[in-house]
Amino acid sequence: MSVEMVELTVKAPEPARTAWVLQQNRVFLDFFWDLAKPDQEIRLKAVESLIQYLKTNNKADEHDYTIKRLVDGLSHTRETARPGFSLALGHVLSAFEDISLQSILDRIKEKHNLQTVKKKLVRNALFGNLFGVLALHQSGRLSKEPLVVLGCVQLLQSLTQHRQHLKDLPSKTMVDILTEIPEEVFEEVLLTTLKTDLASAFNTPEQMQLLLVALQRFPQTLKPNKLKKLLGSSTIINADNIPKLTEVLKTAANSVKKECVLPTVALDLLKLSLKEDSFQLFWSKAIIDGMLKQQPGPTYYLSFRLLGSALPLLSLEQLKEVLSGEVMERYGEHVLSAQKPDRFKLAPEMDVFVSDFLQSCEDSDKQLVVMVAFSSLANQGYPVVPSVWKGVQHLQPAALQNYVLWLKNMFTRPQLDQLLDFSTRKQKVNQEEQEQKEVVFRLRKWIVSRLTSIIDNHQVKKQEDLIMDVARFVFFHAFFSTKKATEDITETTEKLSVPVDDKTRTALVTSFFGLLLSMHHLPLTEDSAEGEAVGQKRVLGVTADGTLWIHHVAQFAQLLLHQPKFVQSSRPFSAEQKQAWDSMMESVAKLSKKAKKDQTAESKAFQQLFLLVGMHLFKAPEELLDIMKDLQSCVDNAQQTKTKKKKKKPATGKDEEPDWVEVMVDILLSLLSQPSRHIRQVCKTVFSSICPHVTAAALTAILDVLDPETDNEEDGAMIITDDNTDKTQKKKSKDEYDDDDDDDDDEEEMVEETSDEDSDNDEDDEAMEEDEEEDDEEEEDMEGEVVDQSFRLELMKVLQQQDALATEEDEASDEDLDDEAMMKLDKGLAALFSEQKKKSQAKKDEKTKLQREKSLVRDFKIKVLDLIEVFLARQAGSPLVLGLVEPLLLLIDRGMSSDSNQQEQDFLRRAADIFRNQLCRSKVYCRTVGDRQGELHDLLHKLMTKAQKLSDSSVSLYYFSASLYVMKVLRGAPPPADTAEEKTAESELRFMGNMDVDRVSGVFRDALTSYMKRRKSPLTTQMFTDLFNRFPVLCVNLLDTAVEHITSGVKEHQQGQACVLVLRAMQSREVQKLLSGAPWTELSVKVTSQLTESLQQVSETESKVVKEKVLKTLELCQYLVKQVHHQKLSVDLEPLQQALQLLPTVISFKKTGKMEDTYWAVVKHFGVVKPKVEKIKPDKDADKAAVPKKKKKGFLPETKKRKKRNIPDLEPAGERPAPADKPGVNKGQAKKKQDKKSKQKRPAAQGTAAGNPAKKSRTQSESNPAKKKKKKPTHK
Repeated sequence: MSVEMVELTVKAPEPARTAWVLQQNRVFLDFFWDLAKPDQEIRLKAVESLIQYLKTNNKADEHDYTIKRLVDGLSHTRETARPGFSLALGHVLSAFEDISLQSILDRIKEKHNLQTVKKKLVRNALFGNLFGVLALHQSGRLSKEPLVVLGCVQLLQSLTQHRQHLKDLPSKTMVDILTEIPEEVFEEVLLTTLKTDLASAFNTPEQMQLLLVALQRFPQTLKPNKLKKLLGSSTIINADNIPKLTEVLKTAANSVKKECVLPTVALDLLKLSLKEDSFQLFWSKAIIDGMLKQQPGPTYYLSFRLLGSALPLLSLEQLKEVLSGEVMERYGEHVLSAQKPDRFKLAPEMDVFVSDFLQSCEDSDKQLVVMVAFSSLANQGYPVVPSVWKGVQHLQPAALQNYVLWLKNMFTRPQLDQLLDFSTRKQKVNQEEQEQKEVVFRLRKWIVSRLTSIIDNHQVKKQEDLIMDVARFVFFHAFFSTKKATEDITETTEKLSVPVDDKTRTALVTSFFGLLLSMHHLPLTEDSAEGEAVGQKRVLGVTADGTLWIHHVAQFAQLLLHQPKFVQSSRPFSAEQKQAWDSMMESVAKLSKKAKKDQTAESKAFQQLFLLVGMHLFKAPEELLDIMKDLQSCVDNAQQTKTKKKKKKPATGKDEEPDWVEVMVDILLSLLSQPSRHIRQVCKTVFSSICPHVTAAALTAILDVLDPETDNEEDGAMIITDDNTDKTQKKKSKDEYDDDDDDDDDEEEMVEETSDEDSDNDEDDEAMEEDEEEDDEEEEDMEGEVVDQSFRLELMKVLQQQDALATEEDEASDEDLDDEAMMKLDKGLAALFSEQKKKSQAKKDEKTKLQREKSLVRDFKIKVLDLIEVFLARQAGSPLVLGLVEPLLLLIDRGMSSDSNQQEQDFLRRAADIFRNQLCRSKVYCRTVGDRQGELHDLLHKLMTKAQKLSDSSVSLYYFSASLYVMKVLRGAPPPADTAEEKTAESELRFMGNMDVDRVSGVFRDALTSYMKRRKSPLTTQMFTDLFNRFPVLCVNLLDTAVEHITSGVKEHQQGQACVLVLRAMQSREVQKLLSGAPWTELSVKVTSQLTESLQQVSETESKVVKEKVLKTLELCQYLVKQVHHQKLSVDLEPLQQALQLLPTVISFKKTGKMEDTYWAVVKHFGVVKPKVEKIKPDKDADKAAVPKKKKKGFLPETKKRKKRNIPDLEPAGERPAPADKPGVNKGQAKKKQDKKSKQKRPAAQGTAAGNPAKKSRTQSESNPAKKKKKKPTHK
């Protein structure tokens, strides 16, 4: 009783205080509502506001109420609310230190007592205790009150038994508490309490983590002798404890299987092993012999993550040991097997580990060890890490230099025994051991890709010497070999232990030209870039002294060619080719000298082209020899032409047109057919520099290539190379011949190869099934084809020779062939069908070849479009641009009707973009028409005629845009006026330059009439709107035609569009200026008359087209009436007003919308106001009375119910409430009687509670008359 009295005395005043708080401040209570909201931002803001409010007011009642609400909220049913209340409680305790933590802990235990709480609320109470301890911990005052620390730890220990709800959260909270308390508190207060947990550290990962944190925080308390008493040994990691530690790590690995993270206990054990000098024991026994002996899964992933996390912690010797052990080998197998789809890939995590280590490590030796170790992890010679690796960019200069040296040494002298090479399970079973040459080839191919990727990565800190060293190395081994060592050529001093075979040389050649492209885009190094001006344009592809990178490579090639005693070319030059090379180098030297005197983009572009073609001589000397000769003579002629112009010598008509430009364009077109993105970019640069010299003939040569009529003619044959010499180039056509992408393609091929080697037998079965399906498809194709008559005759002959052909006289199965005859027949049929299959395959190959050739032609044309784009960008004001209009339109027109594959779409999209953005929308255009006025007018007429005949509106739009461009050229720019008075706005508006206004107006008048008179026209209203906006003079001339078609349009749609055109024209300020005065009044009269007639034509209909026309008409009426009233024009609007008054009788405005609003806006100008509709408030009582009382399921209708009568005898005795003093008397008997009577008399009232069923049904139906019930289904 005393306890109950105490509780009553404490709790009695609370309701009054709560009511007082509710009455005092509603804002204060809203803080607690916000704490329970799911949005984290709102919760954090509520915590800050609550603390600020309590500090400002500082009322004891509010403090008490806050503590109560926050403690109660710790066990909130909403999971997102608990952290909010816990955080708020922690901040309150931190802000108000006068609040005792012990009292708060007692409140938490009392409120969330697990012994007294209801069973269904146990989970909430568990979280209430946990979040309460977290709040005390977050207050920052826990270390000041040791007894509270003890109470919190004891409470957490009791919570650890409920893992099904809390998992490992109590243990983590204990660890967090240990990290903040001082060692004295731990030794005096917690050690005894935690003794059981510390002694059982090998049971669970949580208890092991608790022990490891205690060892880190309190080494003086947990000395070796203390550990020996607790655990039986003075150290954690020893030979006896290894099995226990292995089990703990396995449990930890499985516990984070879904989170995909490294357990903290594993990393702490690793750190402890380094501290106890037992790392080798831990790694070899616990990790290698323990974790890796399991099946691949979580234990493997823990080992791999532990390896990545351990990199910053290990010494140089430990790094070498770990990175060359079994964990790395298993990691390599995982990377290889994870290439298959739908498999977990840990490689991205390892990349992050390695990148973080390289970025934070300043020891170049450790960086080098890690890079070499991961580069040495190979599957039959091919490293499993990708050749393009971002981690390289964090290497120190010394580490990068040594790493490149290691790569070069591995290339020249492959030391396969130094590689951590492994074979997959299937490779071992199938004994698929690669030959040494193949292994060396795979290794060298990866090394070259890695070297080029280092140069291509601009984030890598590298010096110019390193870049040139890599370029020389790749070029030398791609095209040369050593005969005798010499100090002048450092590449000859390193002899190859295994000669470079043809496959490796092919990969080297491809990588070299990709390297040239990377050097072409290479920015200046950091040392040389420091001296640049801030506003100076960024220079690419040159060294610090301004020399092109490719020029340095060419000089090295020149050195090699002049040392035949020491080096030997893999494809020696002939005398003619050697002469072409020498002349090229002389020309480059001359151009470089001139460039130093007068730096021009043209000379630099010619140097790049010369050098690039010269470097390609090593790859395909026969193909590029003629191009080199033509280029040489072309540049010479160009220089001579410039000299003649400077000396101002008289020239003939032929000399005025520099023929060298045409030759140069042909050379560029030939080079564009080469599979190289570097050549493509250089060709664009060169063509950009010679654009001012381009002639009509040169431009025609480019347009001839793009002509759709020449797809299957000789221009296609120019691109397609021989199958035997250039198969790989054809395969690259889809990738736009990117040399720099070849390394990635090779990488993907090798990954696919190694992945296929590791595939299971099931995949082999699937492959066999796919082959069978392909064979079935081939058979179906053969069945679907028309049988060749010659094949039928041959088949008949074979059957007749063996007497196997059935005749009418033969019976079905009386006589069969003997075995010998049957064998002969089988051989004959096999040979015949084999020959037929070869013919069918040949046809398919021919079809594939034609498709490939077509793809090559299309890809080539996409490249040629680059030249058109460059010309339009550089020479947009040239008269030659006018000759591009029709060819580009023809390309777009044919492209719309051609194949819909991706390449065709790309080509069409590119051509349309160039035509629209570079040509039609260009601000620079030809302003000197000269004597081509008649030609341009004819072109305009031709374009508009074509635009009206097309069936596709999108193509017609391009033709219409071209017409507007031609008109812009004809008009030109207005001449500058001598005085400001002469230069008036109206004169500028009326200026039309060289345009024949009457002729052009006639062309567009015919087009507008065609648009209004045809039901299906490719022209659109937007086209004529653009015409009116750009050329107001033509708009004035075409207005009469547009006004006429307000009533004479072929259909309602055209009539409505005529209204739109007239409205846009009248709204134009330029048109208003041109028609100011009497013409404007006259136009208003005509429009008014047409509008009146149009409205009178409207008949009763519900057609959407008619309503749309009426809407457009009303919009024009609104603007017209407004202008007439505003400008006070002498226009008779009475007929229009009458027509408007009759409109509602014809078309009913059912719903409020744009048409009705526009109509009332128009008639408002005539003084007619829209009538207001009085809103009548509905009578709630009447509505309730009017709502029919629907029949409800399980209840009687009102008409069937008995009236309320006080006849107590009719009520069953069993339904009367039992007296309080006699509970349960005759309870069972009364219930039986009730059930019996309810079944017999009132089946609709079954399932109701005790009491009068009729009375309850009546009260429910009266209280909820408007509720809807589901109707019973009627059964017929």
